[in-house]
Amino acid sequence: MNTTAYDYYETENICRTEDSHLNPDLKAAIFYIVFALGLIGNITVLWVLLKIMHVKNMTNLCLLNLALSDLLMVLSLPFWGLYVQGHYLKGNEMCKAMAGTYQVGFYSGILFVTLMSVDRYLVIVHAVAVLGAKMLRYGIMVSFVIWIFSICAALPEAIFAAMVTEDNITTCQRVYPVDSAQKWKLFRNFGENTVGLFISLPIIAYCYIRVLMVVKKTKNSKKERAIKLILGIVIVFVVFWVPYNVVVFLKTLQEFDILTDCEAYRYVNMAMDLTETIALTHC
Repeated sequence: MNTTAYDYYETENICRTEDSHLNPDLKAAIFYIVFALGLIGNITVLWVLLKIMHVKNMTNLCLLNLALSDLLMVLSLPFWGLYVQGHYLKGNEMCKAMAGTYQVGFYSGILFVTLMSVDRYLVIVHAVAVLGAKMLRYGIMVSFVIWIFSICAALPEAIFAAMVTEDNITTCQRVYPVDSAQKWKLFRNFGENTVGLFISLPIIAYCYIRVLMVVKKTKNSKKERAIKLILGIVIVFVVFWVPYNVVVFLKTLQEFDILTDCEAYRYVNMAMDLTETIALTHC
């Protein structure tokens, strides 16, 4: 969650970044539109999966969890819209909820897309669909672990988020302990990059390269349609989240004083504002 151009203990940086942010009204409008569409879309997906398809396989289970993850972020979008327009958030609780929700959605969404990719790989490349109910039980256990991990990974973000007033302007920021601020920032950045860039992306890429190779040989039209649907979901997710992860990596380089000039600082903050907005609208 990059609620301002810098975290609270980065105020010693003299670079001005006021002009490196998107228009607040434009961002708010995007959030409100995505909220309306995302709410309808994800509730529809949940209804179809629960009432019509009845979640009988791993793919449907992954889609169900992915819809829940997206719905979680969708419900936070009106508050993001109000926030970027400058409306005051009452108390630290809403600030913490927004920060925590963003992180839970980030980790759970990426991990469920990865799980769905691995499932398709196992079913198509290694033909493990015969395990049936056993695979579904494994999937439920893995889904539970993913949710627990996502919540635990989001806890520091929620704990350190707080409303801070400077120059009569109140913003939702991360307020880390002074003696360990850099460690916590690096922990956050490494966590996001490890899950979103260095682990999930190679796994997803490998799984679908192998899947596409097999599908190309079999010429099964039904299987091809299913793969196109899931591959579309994966591509959309990668497009929305990978740019954000790349910018997080650049922010990490700044923490190590590798990118230190003001121009780089300004452009990275501009990119962070843009990619976070894109990531928030993926649902």
